[in-house]
Amino acid sequence: MVTLAVSKTRHFDSPQQAAYLNLWRTYDQLKEVEDGLFSKYDLSAQQYNALRLLRSAHPGTMPTLALGGLLISRAPDMTRLLDKLERRQLVHRERRDENRRVVEVGITQAGLDLLEELAEPVLEVHRQQLGHLDAEELELLTRLLEKARGEGPGDRG
Repeated sequence: MVTLAVSKTRHFDSPQQAAYLNLWRTYDQLKEVEDGLFSKYDLSAQQYNALRLLRSAHPGTMPTLALGGLLISRAPDMTRLLDKLERRQLVHRERRDENRRVVEVGITQAGLDLLEELAEPVLEVHRQQLGHLDAEELELLTRLLEKARGEGPGDRG
């Protein structure tokens, strides 16, 4: 029987690979905490993000395409994402009379109520995820991540 020894020293092909794989691992750990909360409410992080964006337009609506462009991560199937939220009566959709191809989406009172219920638990998740970093470290981390995406400060949050 051959036993392989696993080295504790990590070897990466480049500094870029080391940074990327560390970002991926960090994302996975942070997402696990977030998923634990959202699963209790039968929500995905993308659905939560969509509700937050729609709240910012409330009492108005926004075109589905505009909503998709504002999401933190790309939604390959906006229709399905919105279908699920609409079935739960968290959003409503309507077509514009002047252009039937444009679908407007807005948040309902039930959606607003859910966001209110989630406000403190989401803050607690953020504290669990990054509460061990001080304000200066968080600011530096944010600037570095924006730079890695090729964005300036505040380009997309």
